Amino acid sequence: MKLRLVEAALLALSLATLIPRASAQALSQPPPSQVDPALAQIDSDQDGLTDELEQALLVEFAPRFLIGQGDCSNVPAEFQPGILAPQVKTENGAIYGQIFPAKDLIDGASVVEIHYYHLWRIDCGRHGHPLDPEHVSVLVRASGPDLRVATWKALYWYAAAHENTVCDVSQIARASTLHAEDAGPSIWISPGKHASYLNQPLCQSGCGADRCERMTPLAPAKFVNLGEPGHPMNGSLFIASAAWPLAAKMTETNFPSPVLARLNKLPDSQIAWFNEGKHPSQGVIAISSKTESHAVAGLSTAAKAADGSISVANGSTGNALQKSYRHTVHALGTSARHVGEFLNPKPRPGPPKSPPATNPQ
Repeated sequence: MKLRLVEAALLALSLATLIPRASAQALSQPPPSQVDPALAQIDSDQDGLTDELEQALLVEFAPRFLIGQGDCSNVPAEFQPGILAPQVKTENGAIYGQIFPAKDLIDGASVVEIHYYHLWRIDCGRHGHPLDPEHVSVLVRASGPDLRVATWKALYWYAAAHENTVCDVSQIARASTLHAEDAGPSIWISPGKHASYLNQPLCQSGCGADRCERMTPLAPAKFVNLGEPGHPMNGSLFIASAAWPLAAKMTETNFPSPVLARLNKLPDSQIAWFNEGKHPSQGVIAISSKTESHAVAGLSTAAKAADGSISVANGSTGNALQKSYRHTVHALGTSARHVGEFLNPKPRPGPPKSPPATNPQ
C-alpha cells in the first residue's frame, strides 16, 4: 500500500514538471465566473469610462518625453495626495493623466481625449514662478461600439507650449504625421520653461527663448489618473487649488472642430500652430514633420491678411524666429514708450521771454 502511494506521488510530481509555466499560472487564477464583475465596471470620476479602461489607455498611448539634462527643476514631480495645496511629495518623473469621452463621434465611432500632465515643482525660466503644470494630449478612436473589446487608434496629437501667452506656440498634428497612431510620439520639453514640442527643431519657438539641447529620455515612475474636476481620483485634491491653472486646463478640449478643420486642409506632412493669428507677426504657420532631420524644411508662414504662404528654408528658420522676436520686442518697447508719454506728458515750453527793459541813458 505504501509503495503504491509513493508511486502515485512520484507520478504526480513528474506530471507537474510537464505543465507549461503559463498553464500553471492560469490554474492559479480564479475562473472568470469567480471574478467580481463590479470591479471591472468602477467609474470613480463618473465620466462614463471605467477606471480599468482609462488606465489601460493612459499607459498604451504614453508619449516618450525628453527633458533637459540638469533641468533646474530636476524632473516632473509627484504631488502629495489627499490635500488641496499642491505639495511636492517627490521628484520622480511621475506623469498624471486625464481621460474623458469627447463630445462628438468621429465616423460614427466613440472618441476619447487623453491629457498627459507633467507637473513641475517650479518654472525656472524667464519670468519663472512656483508650480508649473504642462501637458500634451491625444484624441483616440475606438474600433467599435463595445469599448471593452475595442482596439484604439490615435487621430491627433497636441502639445502645449506657453499656452495663453503672447508667446503661445502650441502645436497640433495628425497622429499619422508623427507616426504615432498606435503609441505615443517623442515629445521635447524645453528646459526651465517646460513647454512641449512635437519635434526638436520647433523648440526654437516660444519667442525664441526655448532650446531643446542636451536632452535625455524621461523614465516615468508611474502613471497616475487624476480623474475629473469635481471627481478627483487617487487623492488628487490639488486639482482644485487656485495656486495653479490645472483645473482650467482640465476643463477644455485641445481638439476643437475649427482647429481640426484647419489642420485637415494642410498636407499630411504638416504640423500646425494651434492658435491662428495669435503669434507675433505670424498667422497660420505649418511646419513639415515628414522626417526628423527635415522637420523645419517646410516651415510656411501666412500673413494675417493673405491667403498665400512663404516658405522658410531650414537654415533660415532660427534667424526668422529671432528676427520676429526682435521686432516684437521693439514694437512692445515703442508702444510702452508712447503710453508713458501719454500718461506723463512733458510740460510744453511757453513763448520765449522778452529781454528785460533797460532805462535809456
